[in-house]
Amino acid sequence: MFDTLASQIGFAIAVLVTAFAFLKGDEPERVGAGAYMLGLFASQLVQDKGALYGTQWGLMAIDAVFLAVCVGLAWKSRRAWPVWACALQSLIVMSHLLTLVDLRPSLTAFFAVINIASAGVLVSIAVGTFWAWQERRAAGLE
Repeated sequence: MFDTLASQIGFAIAVLVTAFAFLKGDEPERVGAGAYMLGLFASQLVQDKGALYGTQWGLMAIDAVFLAVCVGLAWKSRRAWPVWACALQSLIVMSHLLTLVDLRPSLTAFFAVINIASAGVLVSIAVGTFWAWQERRAAGLE
């Protein structure tokens, strides 16, 4: 993961958003950010960088579990950001399903969808954390 400058910058942004969520967010933001980082590290452990074709079952399982976490957050919390995270994470899971049914999307399209949707999930967590923080400040709790 850390072999290019873009991946290092992306990881640094993920760490900053996660730290922001843990410091200023409420429980849903902390759960979402923690699940995102666990999925990020777990995907590095199970990723087969040599496999150019076919379904990577480990990555698909990790992304499906994170989608389930996002669905649970959207169902139980009154916030809007988990719905956006669910929508973007479902794009990632559907990209894995495309390889499962052997539609063979091009690798650039596959990775573009996964990377852009992952960035969108991070943005939704960051925006949700910001709004939770501002609501607490407006209520005088912080």
